[in-house]
Amino acid sequence: MAKSLKKASEEKQYAHVILESANQIWLAGLGAFAKAQGEGVKAFDHLVEAGKQVEEKSRKSAEEKVVAVTSKATETWDKLEQVFQDRVARALNALGVPSNKDLSDLNKRIEELNKSVNELLKKQAAKPAAAKAEEAKPAAKAEVAAKPAAAKVEAEKPAAKA
Repeated sequence: MAKSLKKASEEKQYAHVILESANQIWLAGLGAFAKAQGEGVKAFDHLVEAGKQVEEKSRKSAEEKVVAVTSKATETWDKLEQVFQDRVARALNALGVPSNKDLSDLNKRIEELNKSVNELLKKQAAKPAAAKAEEAKPAAKAEVAAKPAAAKVEAEKPAAKA
């Protein structure tokens, strides 16, 4: 009997230790839950901030890559356009079609010729006026000289009749 009392007493102690351990585990779980609830909002806010920073970095990186890709695409299109223009210009030149530069040079030459022609016309218009003025001077002198001679002739006519 003594053995069974001792055994029962040991079993009660083990049961008590087990219950005490279980209770402590339960309380630790409740404490962790309470702490998680209290710090959960802080942790959530911290995670939101970290997410915003990651999103901002990602957006900047994406924008930089878009700019780089756009720049390369633009360069490629510009080169392609230049190659196309060069080939078309060579084909038109082979067909004898004048280029923009040829037409521009021709327009400049036409303007120069127009200026020259206008200057010549002004000079020619000025020469006849000067020539008429020169012709008018000797004619005026001849008229002055002719008037006294005409007066003499007129004066002699009545005398001849008589």
